[in-house]
Amino acid sequence: MWIPAGVPPHREIDQDPGAEARYEMVELTVAGDERFAASRIEIDREGPSFMADTLRELHSRSPDDELVLLLGGDQASTLGSWNEPEEIFNLATVAVVERTGFKREAIGLKLSGLLRGDRRLRFFEMPRVDVSSSLIRRRASSGLPIRYLVTDRVANFIGAQSLYGASVPVPVEAGE
Repeated sequence: MWIPAGVPPHREIDQDPGAEARYEMVELTVAGDERFAASRIEIDREGPSFMADTLRELHSRSPDDELVLLLGGDQASTLGSWNEPEEIFNLATVAVVERTGFKREAIGLKLSGLLRGDRRLRFFEMPRVDVSSSLIRRRASSGLPIRYLVTDRVANFIGAQSLYGASVPVPVEAGE
């Protein structure tokens, strides 16, 4: 389940196109792949999009489902400053992939105070893909191609809407 934040509580998004546009991009990303779904759970809930609230709601909807929160190492290292971090670990397994500058040993040390009892922190391996939302926004605002950094559908949407400060549609070759 892909869940765009309704009101991000920890940071402002540069040139944020708004929750509805972010949700549209998530829908375009997962379209056609039955393994994935987009959810409006955080957009439809008022107030800041706190992960503990989202996990509580998901758990109440399907109490027998195992919840796994996927995070990059950069976000996982800040988990201790999130709203109700203990509750996040009580409701879900936190699965983390290392990112440049954020290694598992350092993340584990940073979160060690939260890891008591059956609280779950797991690390997983995946091919390194150094693509970030800030890179995509920066390239879009400079009029540079973003194809292969996002799906063609999302690149076309960003271009058509001139999102992220792009003064002209973002170049993308014909695709999907």
